[in-house]
Amino acid sequence: MDLRNEQVFLDYIKAAIENDKLQLPTIPEVALKVRQAINKDNASDAEIAKTISSDPALSARLLQIANSPLYRARQKIDNLQAAITRMGHNTIRSLVMNLAMKQVFKPTSLLLESRFHDIWQHSLNVAAVSRALALRARPLDPDQAMLAGLVHQIGKLPILALAEKFSELLEDDAVLENHLENLHTQIGKIIMETWGLPDSLSRAAWEYRDFERSGNPVPDYVDLVQVAYLESVMGTKAAPDVDLSGVPAFTKLGLDPEIEVLEIEGVAVEVEEAQQLFA
Repeated sequence: MDLRNEQVFLDYIKAAIENDKLQLPTIPEVALKVRQAINKDNASDAEIAKTISSDPALSARLLQIANSPLYRARQKIDNLQAAITRMGHNTIRSLVMNLAMKQVFKPTSLLLESRFHDIWQHSLNVAAVSRALALRARPLDPDQAMLAGLVHQIGKLPILALAEKFSELLEDDAVLENHLENLHTQIGKIIMETWGLPDSLSRAAWEYRDFERSGNPVPDYVDLVQVAYLESVMGTKAAPDVDLSGVPAFTKLGLDPEIEVLEIEGVAVEVEEAQQLFA
């Protein structure tokens, strides 16, 4: 079996997933509990706050974000229940998920630490730009856009986890890089189907590299992630061979592909703030 062959590797990884021999990334436990609490009928702010407070680090970061310029707090919020009341359940659910996502990108070994780190940093950058774009493309939700950006390359994680078991892959950077780039969207779709996130958001994990997708003229989360991704890789060796002027996502978002997103007034500051808060 030649796992350096793209199709052979894809078949192998799909079989490993189906036979429970390869564990897929899962939603972090605290985010899952908060999601379940909020989805309950008549869930109170106090109940949700109690669930979040089971993770002191998450609680502290959530309060930090609630008081940050990103959310334009007029008065300092000093407790979780007040933050939940002011920001609303949907925003809190998205924020908790976004904050917990870094746990998903923890490397399975020291051998993979740098690769996991690079994927996380790239995803965070794309997520921050997606969030900034969503603020200018209402009614798209900035926090949902952030999550779409964070999960858009999540399919790379199981590929790395499996590759770790085979020296012929770990020792051949060209082959491993090829597998990561060409197969991660198919694996990302499998992961998103197990997570049960809204389809409009989860599609970012498998459609963001379809640079000809058009569909509805109203922009969606995939459009945001696609533009943010292209902006992040242009000029690097990872840049796809695509003419930006022919990518429908730019037109749908009312953007000129000749102008970098970070040059739009206010975007660079918002991106930096988001990166610092969610790093």
